[in-house]
Amino acid sequence: MKLSDFDFDLPEDLIATRPASPRSAARMLVAQPDVLSDAGVSDLVDWLRPGDRLVLNDTKVIPARLSGLRHRDTAQGRMAAKIEVTLLDPKSDGSWSALLKPLKKIKLGETVVFSEVLSAELVAVEDGQGHLRFNLSGDDFDAALNQSGAMPLPPYIAAKRAADAQDKQDYQTVWARNSGAVAAPTASLHFDRPLLEALAQKGIQFSHVTLHVGAGTFLPVKVEDVTSHKMHAEWGRVSAEAAAEIRATKAAGGRVIPVGTTALRLIESAARSGEVEPWEGDTDIFIYPGFRFYAADALMTNFHLPKSTLLMLISALMGQDRVREIYAHAVKEGYRFFSYGDASLLLPHGTNTPQK
Repeated sequence: MKLSDFDFDLPEDLIATRPASPRSAARMLVAQPDVLSDAGVSDLVDWLRPGDRLVLNDTKVIPARLSGLRHRDTAQGRMAAKIEVTLLDPKSDGSWSALLKPLKKIKLGETVVFSEVLSAELVAVEDGQGHLRFNLSGDDFDAALNQSGAMPLPPYIAAKRAADAQDKQDYQTVWARNSGAVAAPTASLHFDRPLLEALAQKGIQFSHVTLHVGAGTFLPVKVEDVTSHKMHAEWGRVSAEAAAEIRATKAAGGRVIPVGTTALRLIESAARSGEVEPWEGDTDIFIYPGFRFYAADALMTNFHLPKSTLLMLISALMGQDRVREIYAHAVKEGYRFFSYGDASLLLPHGTNTPQK
């Protein structure tokens, strides 16, 4: 498989910079093996059946973009210089790996001041990343970060506009509870409370898992032979309760439908024995055509970047030729792409019609 096999032409004006409002007002393309149906996210309740289970990633995005100052004594007096920081992930020793700009200008042991209460010392540099040790931890750190930080919008949105206060709400799922992600599980952004209540009333069940989405999710594939691509690692957990719920749904004949590629990658990481088991750790699972799915029966997801690992994942689920048809239709019909864009519901097994 070549990288060029996963390319397509995407008009720039289809890249969404703000989400639909309300969340469930976004459009949704339902893709089955032989049928494409234009629908809306609010119609999801009609496309699912009682006994189906949605798997939801409950990670919480932290406001990981920080702007600070470092101070240094020079012959001209005490000087200040701006440092831009994007937090990546916490380390076992309590420090954070981060992207610092400009990294070459800051020295080990220097302190970057972000606010009157929040600062961090550069304690190490490795693989082009700095390791920062903050002066606060726990709830105090979370509160200070929420005050000083901005949401880490994806590069294709950040290139068009800066993050603002609205993004702190828009770029967070309504069920977020476990802090640690620096990117949102974006298919989940389409859900609001009325939709969740309607799904529950229909008999749709829910399981929560946690995968802390990292900035690596936006890294491009640079090798022409996609099978040689090395995935970034992200920490995740499937609890014993969630694993048991998923197994019970499959045993009863219900469909297990992850909401987002992050939830799918996580439950497939937990299912390599053939069924979903409790699991915790770093996963670098890379899903591309030829992959055997043990957990997911379908997928709800957004529309993805050309040549991305996410496009390869859905090609593994639906088939490469079918994904080309799906995306050609989405472009032709003006669906909005990427993190704040519209949704797709991918149903690879058989054909069904919505039931009111």
